[in-house]
Formats: sequence, C-alpha cells, structure tokens
Amino acid sequence: MTAQPRTLRDQRVTLSHGGGGKAMRDLIEDVFTSVFAPPGMEDQARLSHPALTEPGAQLAMTTDSFVVSPVEFPGGDIGKIAVCGTVNDLAVGGARPLWLSASFIIEEGCEVALLRRIVASMAAEAAAAGVSIVTGDTKVVGRGAADTVFITTSGVGVIPPGRDLRAEAIQPGDVAIVNGVLGNHGAAILAARGDLALTTAIESDCQGLGHLMEAVITAAPDTRAARDATRGGLASALNEMAEAAGVTVELDETALPLHPEVKGMCEILGLDPLYLANEGALVVFVPEDQAEAALAAMRGTEAGRDAVIVGRAQAKGPVPVTMRTAFGGTRIVDMLIGDQLPRIC
Repeated sequence: MTAQPRTLRDQRVTLSHGGGGKAMRDLIEDVFTSVFAPPGMEDQARLSHPALTEPGAQLAMTTDSFVVSPVEFPGGDIGKIAVCGTVNDLAVGGARPLWLSASFIIEEGCEVALLRRIVASMAAEAAAAGVSIVTGDTKVVGRGAADTVFITTSGVGVIPPGRDLRAEAIQPGDVAIVNGVLGNHGAAILAARGDLALTTAIESDCQGLGHLMEAVITAAPDTRAARDATRGGLASALNEMAEAAGVTVELDETALPLHPEVKGMCEILGLDPLYLANEGALVVFVPEDQAEAALAAMRGTEAGRDAVIVGRAQAKGPVPVTMRTAFGGTRIVDMLIGDQLPRIC
C-alpha cells in the first residue's frame, strides 16, 4: 500500500478530534482510513463475495469489545487482540472470516503515535488472516472516561455448505486437541502491568487461528467442535463444551503444554494455569480415528506447531470436566469463579 501524506500534526488526541469537524476528519483519514481502506470509506460497507452465492452457505457474525490494560504488551497490543479475537471467534465456528468493522473509543490525551502503532498492528493481522476492515466509527471521550483506547470489532464470515461445528456434536470417545502452550497471554499481561515486580520473557500467544482451523477441518472432515480458550482459559471452555454435549471430558495433566515460566509464575502466585486467558489457543474435538490427521495438520501450521492431545470425551459423569493428575489421582476442573486477572482482553 502506498503511504498517504500525513495531514494530522497533533501529537495527542483532543476532544475536538471527536467533534465531527475538520479535526475529526483529519484524525480518521490520517490514522484510520489511510491504513484500512482507500479514501472514501463510508459509514456502511457494501459487500459481495462468491462464497455468498454457494447453495447451503451460511453467514456467520460475531462482535466483541477489547479493553486490555496495558494496551501494549510483549507479543501484541490491543489492536492485534481486536483483530485476532474476532477472527478466531468466527473460525472456531467453522466460518471463513471475510470482513471486520472497527470502532474506537479514544481517551483525550492519547498519543497519536500510539494510535498509529495500534492501527498498523490491526492492518498487519487483518492481512495475515485474509480479512478486510471495511467500516468503523471513532469517538473521543474526556480524560478519565476511558483507559487510553477501547476497541470494538465485529466480524462477518461464511460457513461453507455442509459444515456444522457445534459443541452439542461432541461424542464419547472424541479426542481433545490444543494447538499450543497455554496461559502465555495471561502471564504476559500480569508481568507487563508491573504490579508484582516480575521479570519474564513470556510473550502473549495472540495470533489468528483461521488458517489453522481450515487445515484441521480439511484433514479431519468430521471435526465436531472448537472453542478458543480466552477469558476463563481452557478449563472454562471445556466446561461449556462438555455441558452442551452432555459428556464428561477427562484431561491428562502430564499432556498439558505449559511454558516452564508460566508454571513457575502460577506456583508463586497461587494461580491455576488452566484458568489463565489465551489469545491464540484453541481446543478442538475430533473423532478418534481422525485425531492423528488433525494433529498433523495443526503441526503443519505456525499457530499449531506445538499441538498435543490433552484429553478425551467420555460418557456423562457427575461433573463436566476432570483431570488425571501427575500423581495418578483425579480432580475436578470446574468453571472459573470470579476472575484471576482483570482487564485481560
């Protein structure tokens, strides 16, 4: 994309940038539409795509708001999360993500240079995911009314004919696979806040999972369901899926992929890594006879190179999720109660 000449000279956002006049137009054209789309981007997008005409194809839509603090952290920023989070919500439902909208609530005093970095990050992730940011909105609020910047993204994708991923389809005997290490995002955010004087090289796992999901579904056409393990971590995602399917999922503690520094941080702080947030991890259930094919397909992608089988679905028992511990016992893995870490995504 050819760089557009900059018209905005301000170094920080002021209330006039949200007033609807020339200052607002300059902010939007210079910082946002010059990166996301050609000049002339409208308040609504008119969209067409060949996949929409396929008999039996379905539209999928999702929306989410992002309020992470700090807005920049090792491995990502609020813009990267906003794109990846929405793309992933579509992908785990079997959709091929196509278009995003992006709305910004900006606090007065926010550095324009920070906005430029966030927007550049969003554009890079959208390009990597094969989606277009086609419309949006910008609001400016007074100091203290927000925390630097909040972003809301909505996404639209297409579910190809015959594809039907849903938690209710999980059956006893199905295998649960995760695509990589767990808890890195939550640990990275905790360290980045600086409240506990922690020093760590851990980076957020924030990444788009659309290409990985397409690879899995191609290799394992009877894939049952998938869920991204964001807030509430793997434990909460599995509890929701097991309850919907009417099964019990048994995890193997020795198989869980955890970074040694994440394990150490959790031990020091009394946290359970199963509940730490992820922004680039998912769990997918496939029939046992397609598990190896799905695993190989995952490992053939950058986002799934550390994929492992972590458990299996069984006939419904007294609780939705249990775990065989490293010591040979069994413990209940319940839904997250409360919140281990606030403002995580």
